Amino acid sequence: MITTRFAPSPTGFLHLGHAFAAFNAWRRARAAGGRFLLRLEDIDAARCRPEYADAIQEDLAWLGLDWDGPVRVQSEHLAGYRAVLDSLTERGLLYPCFCTRAAIAREIAASAGAPHSPDGAPLYPGTCRRLSAAERGDRIAAGERFALRLDMAAANRPGLSYVENGQGPIACHSAQFGDVLLARNDAPASYHLCVTHDDAVQGVTLVTRGVDLQPATDLHRLLQTLMEWPAPAYAHHRLLTDPTGRRLAKRDKAATLRSLRAEGIPARAIIERFS
Repeated sequence: MITTRFAPSPTGFLHLGHAFAAFNAWRRARAAGGRFLLRLEDIDAARCRPEYADAIQEDLAWLGLDWDGPVRVQSEHLAGYRAVLDSLTERGLLYPCFCTRAAIAREIAASAGAPHSPDGAPLYPGTCRRLSAAERGDRIAAGERFALRLDMAAANRPGLSYVENGQGPIACHSAQFGDVLLARNDAPASYHLCVTHDDAVQGVTLVTRGVDLQPATDLHRLLQTLMEWPAPAYAHHRLLTDPTGRRLAKRDKAATLRSLRAEGIPARAIIERFS
């Protein structure tokens, strides 16, 4: 049975881009007689708000997009993410990183032609990977704050691929992400870890999401392999854009579903745009 999900972060009100993503997942599940799940990715405590979480459910209900089972709220499952981090650490696949963002930025700026990962972020230069076990232990014992990075040289598994709906297998190149953060000082686990963990726990068989997230699939397949989680199929869809061609985003104050509803625009008119 097919299982899809919609997994927004409650950091603002939903806009048309969110509605399009939710409808894509909902339609695929319902057409196949499968399950459509709702998950709230609220790990970023500094930006997430309860009122936005409530509004997400209200907006989906207004659109007529029903979900199966209880809503999964990531902040209620921190122990599960911690267990994954512990497992990777015990296997020597994670290391503590004491670098601040400012220090990393300075080091990258001083390195001409610093490489970037497939999602456009500069690669971590590996400063703390080169620390000895004794030095790491001393700094942790001294109470120095640290994040956790994946040691890509030890963790990489060449030859992985994922199945893109309608296209077939696509080769993964996980090493291009370098030593990614899997837990930060200000977040108990990264998006990459949480999303792959939750998809496995919830039995998601088809991940539908915007094409902007497709590069991250290479990394997600690696985490799934390391943790022996099932590999879902993927369907990356187009992004909705404004009249200038810029994709709809919260930070750009895209019109929210709540504001459209207040203007008297019926839900069916929005859904008909996507059908």
